[in-house]
This record gives sequence, C-alpha cells and structure tokens, in this order.
Amino acid sequence: MPIGTPACPDAGRQRRLAARLANVIAGAATIRVSLNDPKQTWPHRHAVVNGETRKTTEVGRATVRGAGHWILRVWPGADSTRPHTLHLADATLTRSGLTAAVRGR
Repeated sequence: MPIGTPACPDAGRQRRLAARLANVIAGAATIRVSLNDPKQTWPHRHAVVNGETRKTTEVGRATVRGAGHWILRVWPGADSTRPHTLHLADATLTRSGLTAAVRGR
C-alpha cells in the first residue's frame, strides 16, 4: 500500500459517500468508474450511473466526473486502472467484469 494509506479503510466514510451520491443522483443504484472514457483518446476519469433496473441514468458531466473522483479517493486500495462498480445500497466497491478498451494514438 502507498505511504499514507490507512491499513484499515474508513467504512463510515465509504457509507457516507454512497449515501451522498444516492441523494445527489436520484434513482442511482450503481456507479461504474474507470479511467477509460470512451469519448477520450487518453486516460480520463469516467463514470456510468445505472438505476435499479440497470438502465443507464443520464447525469451531468460534472456530477459524473466528481463522483468518479470521490469514489477512487475514498477507496484508495482500488486499482484505478481497472473499472469498479460502487453499489450505493450497501456502499461496496467491486471490480467490474468489463475490460477496458485499448486506445491507440
């Protein structure tokens, strides 16, 4: 683990973030975050919000980027090069089964 990373993550902080994101993004059930925005040719923080029915929820760009930033900050042990999914109901972050697209120059 990097220096300064707590050995035991603050679960309370993770639950608070999940609750805040659920309040800010109405109808959200999960948020998938990665550094591979399909609209960019370089690594760029990206998030996809899904509702209970797994339907993608449209959210503003600033909200999505902010959510992606804070999710990766609150879970410092998460490999930011891999996609992860935050389940808002129980504040758990799991590695997503999706593979990141390889980008050329």
